[in-house]
Amino acid sequence: MTTASARKIGPVLATFVVANNMIGSGFFLLPATLAKSGGVTAIAWLLGTVLAVVLGGAFARLAREYPHMQSPDDYVRPALGRDMGFLATTLYWLSSWMGNNAIAVAAFGYLVLLLPIGDSQTVRLFGQIGLIWLMFALNLLGPRSIARFQSFCVVFGLLPVVAVLTAGWASFDPALYRSAWNVTEQSDVSVVFSSLAPIFWAFVGLETGAMVAGVVEDPDRNVPRATLGGIAIAGLVYLVSSVLMMGIVPAAEMAASGAPFALVAGKMFGAWAIPIIAAAAALKATGTLGGWMLVTGESGARAAQRGMLPSLFGRLRSNGSAGWGLLVIAASMTVLAFVSSSDTVANQFEFLIGIVVILVVMAYIAAGLSLLLGTRAKPSGTRERMLGMGALIACGLLVYSTPVDTLVGAMIVVLLAWAAWRGFGRRREARA
Repeated sequence: MTTASARKIGPVLATFVVANNMIGSGFFLLPATLAKSGGVTAIAWLLGTVLAVVLGGAFARLAREYPHMQSPDDYVRPALGRDMGFLATTLYWLSSWMGNNAIAVAAFGYLVLLLPIGDSQTVRLFGQIGLIWLMFALNLLGPRSIARFQSFCVVFGLLPVVAVLTAGWASFDPALYRSAWNVTEQSDVSVVFSSLAPIFWAFVGLETGAMVAGVVEDPDRNVPRATLGGIAIAGLVYLVSSVLMMGIVPAAEMAASGAPFALVAGKMFGAWAIPIIAAAAALKATGTLGGWMLVTGESGARAAQRGMLPSLFGRLRSNGSAGWGLLVIAASMTVLAFVSSSDTVANQFEFLIGIVVILVVMAYIAAGLSLLLGTRAKPSGTRERMLGMGALIACGLLVYSTPVDTLVGAMIVVLLAWAAWRGFGRRREARA
């Protein structure tokens, strides 16, 4: 895609895009999921941040090696071939739009606290669908509009949260935190590793600076800056909030909540603070949803231009938005919302993020292999091999921490996608 420089985004906006895509639904819902394990998950946050930095370093290096990359295929195919380029591109695309559903779940989980309606499964379902189509409409305005909306959501969505994270230490109870250090019957090491996969959902988005390089000014310099800067911001916010919240609300009460951050605010300041924090959380998660739809539209357009998706996904509007592709994606997300609907917010969220994390990790594996192996034109040096090996080790730990049934489901998706490519994709290539 050739985008006029007037429509491109600079390093600050690009960093906000990366950070906003990570500080989203995981920030506002994962505390409830992790409270089932206890405060020991703070170690998992530290380890997850390290893994994210390693993977972010790999993508930053790839952005320098391929400064004009617009799709995983750009750096995977030269090293691993067209089939692997297809799999990395389509798995990333699938994970991005499926993950949007989890973000919509989190956003409406808080938004429903502000509305004069009951909190039922049906209400949540249609609320999620409404948010999906609202963000679809906003994305039709173009990448600069959605980047500005994200920046607004980061600032105004996180301001009340920053107030909680700052003032919350006055309510922090070290004894409460210690008492809920490990509320499972497993060892600390087992809990840390079993928590890695859900925690890494919060860092999915570390690669988005590279994936939207086509709309970033001077991508060979600004994409690495945005990637590592976004990870640093997200890692710090997650670690601080995780420790703080576990020391304010008992683990069992936190685990049962559908809006844990609002619960913490209520404990600190009283009932009046709950709607304020709920509004901030809903705004922040909605901004993340809009940003991920931008990424999904961009990655789908790149895949279509390479013949990996139907040409419909590659049709761009004059402002650079992938209108027709986003229409199909929004419709697919609507179907997935019906399929994944559950009796609780936490159950639906956990189901969706389990699938998304393992799909995106498979795309990360291809990135690590590309750096490790290099190509004849771009042979791997010591730094590339170290970053590639580090990325593969990080991915291996994430795969190890994933439940077997989720791994099996992901492998089925991979095999079906590859079979479709070998059949339909190759025949279409031959006709061309």
